[in-house]
Amino acid sequence: MTDPKSVPAGSAGEPAAPNSEAGLVPAPANYQFSSRKDRRHAEMTGMIPMIVPKKTSAQEAPSKDKYDGEPASAATPTGTVAGDAAAKEPAAVESAPAGVDSAEQAAPLPVSAAQANGIPMIPVSQGPFGVLPEAATKVKPPRTPKAGRDLPAAITVGVILLALVVGSLLFYPVGFVVLATAFSCVGVWEVTRAIAGRGIKAPLTPVMVGALAMPASAYFAGAEGLLFALAASAGATLLWRSLDSAPGALKSISAGVFSLLWIPFLLSFVFLMLRAESGPTTELTMNLGDINAGIVQVIIMLLLVVANDTFGYLVGVLFGKHPMAPKISPKKSWEGFAGSLGGATLVAIPATVFLLDQQWWVGLVLAVGMVCAGTSGDFAESMIKRELGVKDMSNILPGHGGVMDRLDSILFAAPVAYAIFTVLGQF
Repeated sequence: MTDPKSVPAGSAGEPAAPNSEAGLVPAPANYQFSSRKDRRHAEMTGMIPMIVPKKTSAQEAPSKDKYDGEPASAATPTGTVAGDAAAKEPAAVESAPAGVDSAEQAAPLPVSAAQANGIPMIPVSQGPFGVLPEAATKVKPPRTPKAGRDLPAAITVGVILLALVVGSLLFYPVGFVVLATAFSCVGVWEVTRAIAGRGIKAPLTPVMVGALAMPASAYFAGAEGLLFALAASAGATLLWRSLDSAPGALKSISAGVFSLLWIPFLLSFVFLMLRAESGPTTELTMNLGDINAGIVQVIIMLLLVVANDTFGYLVGVLFGKHPMAPKISPKKSWEGFAGSLGGATLVAIPATVFLLDQQWWVGLVLAVGMVCAGTSGDFAESMIKRELGVKDMSNILPGHGGVMDRLDSILFAAPVAYAIFTVLGQF
């Protein structure tokens, strides 16, 4: 009879003796294992019968104390121990039928794991197993994008927002002011809610009033109106919180003033650009041949912010290997920053030459300023989110996170763009 150790597990030459406990598992030959280690594991756990060598008369039977836990007496005759071991011989070991030679009679026969080592038999379903249970239950985790975004949703939402913003700018500037003010209020709500998670509750009522007042003041009253609205909002926040006797007033007032300065105040520079020197426009602007210069400046600024994010994202995903600030934003790389500079330059130079009738180097200066400001805005928000222990400010915009995750670049880019266009207007 063929030695089982010299035959691959599950092959046709493997001995297929009948199972000692019929009905629980199929015959050993029906099992397929990738290695002998896997088969041994199945035998030890009782999933398939175990093949053990058959005892011969020349071999010494194990002593009783090995199985029963009782020490064998030194005076016990060898024949008595052999007799006890013979009595404990597994039931699956049968005598060889007539006509079988002594070599086949001494061949190993299968026994159950319960008979060999006391491990209980585990009933399993019929049929061959390709892998062991623990290998079969391993499930690969879902693959996540390298940059952590749902790209189709992000593109869809971005295109819709860009269409709303550009459409309102071209045809009804007051509608753009209303839309941007609504975004400002949502951003203030997101920030104050995230800060409240740290136990600091900002006075939401005066802060929201300031978020509504500053954009309108900037568009209709100019820079003086914006500064007055900021001072009034900060004073109202201080007075409102001072009337509350709850502890933590200093932190609460600081959180409220910080929200006012970061979101509605910086965003109001967009409205200062929008009104330009000709003042605010309150009617529909259907004649695209006579568009206010401020509208063109705002559109160019928004296009450069979009180019900064888009080209930086694509180049960073494909080639990013050297992070700029791993402790603040690990996914932003120097390769992505170079992609942002290149993409913004490709957009800025034609835009300033054909839309603003400026020299090409003006577009280059504008591109560098927008990329640096936008990247700084991204880092600022990432640092704040890391300090507050949140991944996104909210989940309002699919694929983007919260409104603040889209406004972060614009908030820093708006004052820089306003300064550049103001300086260029002096020449």
